[in-house]
Amino acid sequence: MSCFPVLRRALHVFAAGAIQLLSSAANAEPVTVTVDKEQQKYQMRINGEPFTVKGVGLSYRSDYQIRALKKAGGNAYRTWGVRTLDRELALARELGLMIAVGLATGKQLQGFDYDDEVAVAKQYAEMTAIIDKYKDHPNVLCWVLANEPDLFIDEQGNRARANPRVYDALGEITDYIHKVDPNHPVTIAFAGAHKYPIKTALARIPQLDIVSVQLYGSLGSLDEMITGLDIDKPFMVTEFGPRGHWENPDTEWGREIEEPGAIKAEGMAARMNEAIINDRTGKVVGSFAFLWGQKQERTPTWYGMFNASGEQTARIDELTKIWTGSYPDNRAPLSYAITINDHEAESSVYLKPQQRARAKVVVSDPDADELTTEWRFMDEVRMRSQGGHHEDTPAEFAVNILTTRQLEEGVEIEFTAPAHDGEYRLFSYSYDGHNHVANANIPFKVGDKSVQKQVSAHN
Repeated sequence: MSCFPVLRRALHVFAAGAIQLLSSAANAEPVTVTVDKEQQKYQMRINGEPFTVKGVGLSYRSDYQIRALKKAGGNAYRTWGVRTLDRELALARELGLMIAVGLATGKQLQGFDYDDEVAVAKQYAEMTAIIDKYKDHPNVLCWVLANEPDLFIDEQGNRARANPRVYDALGEITDYIHKVDPNHPVTIAFAGAHKYPIKTALARIPQLDIVSVQLYGSLGSLDEMITGLDIDKPFMVTEFGPRGHWENPDTEWGREIEEPGAIKAEGMAARMNEAIINDRTGKVVGSFAFLWGQKQERTPTWYGMFNASGEQTARIDELTKIWTGSYPDNRAPLSYAITINDHEAESSVYLKPQQRARAKVVVSDPDADELTTEWRFMDEVRMRSQGGHHEDTPAEFAVNILTTRQLEEGVEIEFTAPAHDGEYRLFSYSYDGHNHVANANIPFKVGDKSVQKQVSAHN
């Protein structure tokens, strides 16, 4: 006989008691969140009133981020864990925001073994203790149970099928939520909208309230994906944003090419309007743009809507327009292209050590603010992460700029290439003096063209 049920209950009691010693219970006046089907269309409601999610994925670093979300017209955000949730819920209460609380379950991609009953029991105890602590807080919107549990990369770098027992474990937690917290729905955030993992999960967790998918460049095809799944449940998009690094072209040596800031913003807004705002399926009840913050993933600028030093990008302006009907009074600069010696990144730019070269960024400001453009070199990532997990930020160093010329459509510099062979990126950061920035970068290689292309594994 398995020891799992007894061990699970014992660990749950222990973990719940420990959390109660650390913190008093949250406000005991929960709201009731439902998702109702009315005339073939799903609608989320809070205490019976329709609620349209205007959301982002937010990785908390400061109150500034959350206050900026409120100012931009957002009304909700999702988390990936609860490390700072006490502070976040207090601020959400003050500002009138709702939080989709992320329950950070173990990932097979990171070595969690769902065949290990002791580990699964320990996880159950930890998750249920969190649920007990926060279930009655009035600013909890729903539970996001696991993030991309279906994502698994094999030793050859290809996407493979995750252990289906992950869904048995998530089903146990879902049942617990339904037992102790009838006020909040449960969702699982899948990596993409692939039929096999979603169907496999629902075969084991038919009681799941909402199916959540995470899409980037393919977001525009959301309606076709939902129709193809043929599942009569509401859906949320718990991550969307720019084209993903696995979706973009890369250089001859296998480095992903990032879109300049204006192209990212325009593309994200177009896909959001097409698939979410103008949802033709009647099943999409919420969405959360990624990322309301900053992170290193292939580059430090790819996914974050803020730079590390706090400046806001044009994607925030586009969300503000969608959420409120108009752009903010002052908008971020817009970068459209970056080249080296008139070559775009798709041309695979090679330079010799200390070669003299030209770089140009096409950038402008919607408010005609005077822009200040800074340039930086950065080494390429040495160990590429999978599934958005931690990635070390490469070294950054100054560009030796020989001349600078202001152009009608941007800025051009002459510079010297790094002295050593290697893979690099040239970044431009254009600031408007109002806490806004336009980012652009171009990968290039110093050294021999004959090096074989390195094929990276994409999720």
